[in-house]
Amino acid sequence: MFIVHNYSIAILFCFITMFCWGSWGNTQKLTSKTWRYEYFYWDYVIGVLLFSLISAFTLGSVGNEGRSFIPDLLQADWSNLGSAFLGGVVFNAANILLAAAISICGLSVAFPVGIGLALVLGVLINYFGAAKGDPLCIFMGIACITIAILLNSIAYKKALAGTRKVTGKGISIAIAAGIIMSFFYRFVAASMDLDNFAHPAVGKLTPYTAVFIFALGICLSNFIFNTIAMKRPVEGDPIPISGYFKGKSSTHLVGLLGGVIWCMDQSFSLIASEKAGAAISYGLGQGATLVSALWGILIWKEFKNAPPVSNYLNAGMFIWFITGLGLLIYAGV
Repeated sequence: MFIVHNYSIAILFCFITMFCWGSWGNTQKLTSKTWRYEYFYWDYVIGVLLFSLISAFTLGSVGNEGRSFIPDLLQADWSNLGSAFLGGVVFNAANILLAAAISICGLSVAFPVGIGLALVLGVLINYFGAAKGDPLCIFMGIACITIAILLNSIAYKKALAGTRKVTGKGISIAIAAGIIMSFFYRFVAASMDLDNFAHPAVGKLTPYTAVFIFALGICLSNFIFNTIAMKRPVEGDPIPISGYFKGKSSTHLVGLLGGVIWCMDQSFSLIASEKAGAAISYGLGQGATLVSALWGILIWKEFKNAPPVSNYLNAGMFIWFITGLGLLIYAGV
């Protein structure tokens, strides 16, 4: 299977992860005018599972290093399979809660609160679960990124002042989503031998097998979580599953693309975790909050009519963000 042997390449993979995690939401935005999020999410989940299979039978099954996908799957302990699967279930629950929060109080509040909290808690959980890297630099980097996320959140609030009501319900759901999401990566990382991908311990999973089992957890749990979301939506009327089959093929393809993009970055993050460490790999990836802010500012023009103070806040956001990234990278040198 394909293995990263160089820390610099691992960091590159983390940056790709960050970009993709911050970009897949554009596919939802492209369909949002004509397609409910609950319908989009079915295609998204299918895209996640599809890419996990493609990755497993290509990068996960080539070369002379490590165990290829099928042998790795057959030798895996049930405890490790269950851990990766549970990671998928946990992620899916958090992601749907985050979507609910966005529908109530908007991206400007729900995403920084939810993903920002997931970043801070997730790095701590992954570091103490598998310590790797300079802890001082890691924690300082997370502190800088946290400040950047807060500035981003304030800038959005200034831009949307008077146009959207921020409810306690939406913030509470976003906080719940962030707390739950902070755990998913640790469950998946725990199923792998993070010290040696080339010769993993017996019963442990390779990153490619872990991603596939993780994707299964997302897919199967979606029949529960998304069905509930469709029958009891936080906003709008309940929608029937039959409506999904009335969507245009182009709309379905956009949803599939969103899932493929997200799963690719999850795969890259886990592939990089051996050399970078789970905490650094996860932390850099969750910097996606700022990437999504860039899309909103530069492409979707969400700050077109914002007051000047929002521009200053966003400038500060990028400075703190870049500083935080630099500290996370230096932590593993």
